Amino acid sequence: MTGRLYAVLAAACMARAACAQSPRHPADAPALRVVTLNLYHDRDHWPRRRPLVIDGLRALDADVIALQEVLQKDGLRNQAEDIGAALGYTVHFVSTDPPRQAHRYGNALLSRLPVLARSEARLEPLEDSRTVAHLRLDVHGRVVDVFNTHLHWTDDGAAIRARQLDGVLAHVDRNGSDASVLVGDFNAEADAPELQALDAAGFVDAVAATDPGTAARTTLNPHHFERARRIDHVFARGARLQPRAARRVLDVPAGDGTWPSDHFGVLVEFRVQP
Repeated sequence: MTGRLYAVLAAACMARAACAQSPRHPADAPALRVVTLNLYHDRDHWPRRRPLVIDGLRALDADVIALQEVLQKDGLRNQAEDIGAALGYTVHFVSTDPPRQAHRYGNALLSRLPVLARSEARLEPLEDSRTVAHLRLDVHGRVVDVFNTHLHWTDDGAAIRARQLDGVLAHVDRNGSDASVLVGDFNAEADAPELQALDAAGFVDAVAATDPGTAARTTLNPHHFERARRIDHVFARGARLQPRAARRVLDVPAGDGTWPSDHFGVLVEFRVQP
């Protein structure tokens, strides 16, 4: 056997071995980039914060953006629709306030991917005015469902959050698929007792699964909060969703000291398998 032929055969064997050891479709599986951010409605000089949020989100190049604490009122365009228009995204805004009311407050999902379906639900107790928003997306031919929520905020409100999360998971079960992402401001850390239903429902903390360093970092801006906590989360369910990278984002002030929000954002990138 000539040296050249031996080298060719050896290279072919090595290639076959590498393919056998690697997961299927590692390179051609489409990516899904998801960002969640509590917008802090219009507080703390929104006109100054607005370009930081829009430019920051544009630079992140996310496929889906989940926003909480979205506001519209007289003199203020719906913040999600404003951001969506600036970025060229479809907007699904959900609120417990009547659609014809000028003042509306809620959550939103923004997508640059084709939207196949959308839904929403109000969470109990109704007097807490909490919701879950949902989009079914076409991720380059593969279906993924994304849900966004914002749970009760008080320190002693664990029982309320647990009840609201039951409502969220019921909505996911009715409207989700075998590839579902649940994001938002949960006002609790990932290992809090009131969030244990997520583990029972098959959801994985995508940040902790990909980057323990990011998982240990607060999502509460220390400029606004004394207590460091990671309460803004990205959870995923389904073997088709493989979290590949995660990081905290929108966590740097502008030169004049203006912060994008009182929360930091979280970005997770998934690979979506067939």
